[in-house]
Amino acid sequence: MIRLNLFLLGLLLLCAMSVVTSQHKARKLYSELQKEAQHTRKLDVEWGQLQLEQSTWAMHSRIEDEATRKLGMQLPGPGRTQVILPRGQTVPPPRHDGSAD
Repeated sequence: MIRLNLFLLGLLLLCAMSVVTSQHKARKLYSELQKEAQHTRKLDVEWGQLQLEQSTWAMHSRIEDEATRKLGMQLPGPGRTQVILPRGQTVPPPRHDGSAD
């Protein structure tokens, strides 16, 4: 009977240590999860800021301004512009009624 009681006591201690170890691991993993969630939020904010910055840099007016100021580029005159249409299409005649398209 004493052997059985000692065996059960040992088994009880082993189970208790397993519970304590698993709780410690769970708390540690939960802490890591919270840190990663916070890091994810920071990255989401940074991603939004980068998208906003990209849309600012890619604005047509900004590109045109940079090309004019820094590179000395300018729009070509109407005599230097050529429209190339797909086969079978023709240029519509100009409208003379004063209205814009």
